[in-house]
Amino acid sequence: MKNNLQTQIGLALLRILPSAMMLNHGLPKFQKLIGGNFEFGDPLGIGAAPSLFLTVIAEFICPILIIIGFKTRWMAVPVAFTMFVAAFIVHGADPFGTKEKAVLYLVFFVTIILLGPGKFSIDKK
Repeated sequence: MKNNLQTQIGLALLRILPSAMMLNHGLPKFQKLIGGNFEFGDPLGIGAAPSLFLTVIAEFICPILIIIGFKTRWMAVPVAFTMFVAAFIVHGADPFGTKEKAVLYLVFFVTIILLGPGKFSIDKK
């Protein structure tokens, strides 16, 4: 096994970088939500406003908590679920190139669920 420090740095990078990139997708949705614009897709049939609200939690709130390593595995579940819906429901009929980004994020966040946050996190303090 590689040096434990290298493993811990790798886990921190795996946790922080995809979460920071996910914020680029979540921030505009958060701004839309607080601006009162509730127009949004409804891929699960629960309504546009609830879909937007849940997506903001998954793409904006959860990544912030994952970055700091708070309840990391639990916070990665909504993100992974949202990316599953994006890849296989919203873009289900699209070519792979269209859904590729959502699949990559899905893999990142499932890996975080499986491996945990590592020692450079609030969870491990």
